[in-house]
Amino acid sequence: MEVNEEDVMVTPKLRFAQATPYDEYVGTATLRALPGPRTDAPEEPAFLVTTQVMELYFGLVRTELRLAARLLGTSEVPAATAAIARAAAYLDVVNAAWRPLNRLTPRQFNVFRPALGEGSGFQSALYREVEFLLGDKTPSLAQVQRGNPEAHRELLAALRAPSLYDVVLSVLARRGYDIPATTLARDPAQPYRPDPQVEKAWARVYTEHGPGDDLWELAEALTDLSEGFTRWRTLHLTMVRRAMGAKTGTGGSSGASWLERTLRREIFPELWSARTLV
Repeated sequence: MEVNEEDVMVTPKLRFAQATPYDEYVGTATLRALPGPRTDAPEEPAFLVTTQVMELYFGLVRTELRLAARLLGTSEVPAATAAIARAAAYLDVVNAAWRPLNRLTPRQFNVFRPALGEGSGFQSALYREVEFLLGDKTPSLAQVQRGNPEAHRELLAALRAPSLYDVVLSVLARRGYDIPATTLARDPAQPYRPDPQVEKAWARVYTEHGPGDDLWELAEALTDLSEGFTRWRTLHLTMVRRAMGAKTGTGGSSGASWLERTLRREIFPELWSARTLV
């Protein structure tokens, strides 16, 4: 009698001396030991876990942006583009994480909001470093982490180093595009200011090249990244407006109006404005 392979049941290993290899690899015990809700509000666990997931993913985004900047420094454009694309994909996951919180009403949020104390996403060192790496730099915001020496040191390093966009513009200059010397030699710790010549350079990339060209692919990956980050800011603002209206933020900011101002600071601005010229 023939036995089909499909009919043979392969029993997985069911006995382990200690924690399963899965638990050890994933660190499930550590995850379960993370600080939990401080109130009995049924909505607080989702708020807390979503915030923790976002922190983990911002760590992944930071890793990819650091890698991309290093690769671009050695003109490894395709590898850098792949890292940027991964970072954009991580932002897609982070943006999807807002969805469970979009049903949070002011009354529900108010039940556990006092448990946050002065805690606010505004204070996230990982988020702030991602902002700095993207080129959205406000030197004063690094001060929030002065009480945390390691985080403060990493923030200052990101603040003072060329951003990903600065490095990208250096690549364009090396390829013969007309990038102003003042842009290339600017103080990287200061906020980036758009320049018409940079806009024309990106318009040239889109006019002269297409899919398969490494600079064109880099431009599109950067645009995806910018779009994903702007969407995160937009969704954050929407969630805040739904949950607390125009109240002052827990960290002392003006809340929704503060977030509205951040939306005016465009990431990779000439990549967007250049499209008008093409």
